[in-house]
Amino acid sequence: MSDGAPAPWTPGARPELIAHRGASREKIENTLPAFARAAELGADGIELDVHATRNGIVVVHHDPVPGGTPEDPALGGVPIERLTLKELRRISLAPNTGIPTLAQVLRTVRAPVRMYIEIKGRGIESVVVETIRASPEPERCAVHGFDHRVVPRVRELAPEIPGGVLSASYLIDPVHALEAAGARDYWIWWEHVDQALCDAVHAANGRVIVWTVNDPATAVALGALGVDGLCTDDVPAIRAALDGSAA
Repeated sequence: MSDGAPAPWTPGARPELIAHRGASREKIENTLPAFARAAELGADGIELDVHATRNGIVVVHHDPVPGGTPEDPALGGVPIERLTLKELRRISLAPNTGIPTLAQVLRTVRAPVRMYIEIKGRGIESVVVETIRASPEPERCAVHGFDHRVVPRVRELAPEIPGGVLSASYLIDPVHALEAAGARDYWIWWEHVDQALCDAVHAANGRVIVWTVNDPATAVALGALGVDGLCTDDVPAIRAALDGSAA
């Protein structure tokens, strides 16, 4: 296991705390200020979303069409995949805050913070892999997606990069989904987590990462089930709840 990888699951261990799109309650989500603030708050990891521009630059943004205010009205409503990076930089999310590239983020937020990269853009696995491999600490990066084909595509290009599958429902056979994709992490909506699911994924040497958990009592209950990671908008509150439950 590489130095940047999470430790194997241990019963009773505190779940990894993953900042959902950075410190999204204090800063604009998926921006450099949000990621820097998440690191300051002590997040173990950061979850972010990526697309690629028309000229093949991986950028961090949730939606396929950029939000914010364009300098040129003609840029409004145009999908990221049809914009060049130069054009995208003419769109502001807030004063002096734009859409960052993945390369910028990986240079700005450094180890020990782990980076969980959700691939949202279509057919961009190769440029995502290139960006991760060119970053200062590629071993701390993992990818995941709702499209379960993302993981095998990345694994074919870069078997060293761990993958994860996202699910918003309770699958009859979550282990099959994990193994079919060759994934390590099983990302599941918090309402669909129970002991049987955790036990099954762990028995298959997988990790259970739960999203998006903002209620402290829910976080404590999920921690008691043995989940490996909690993706949250409020790292300090969830950490305080978990630490208090262990006192």
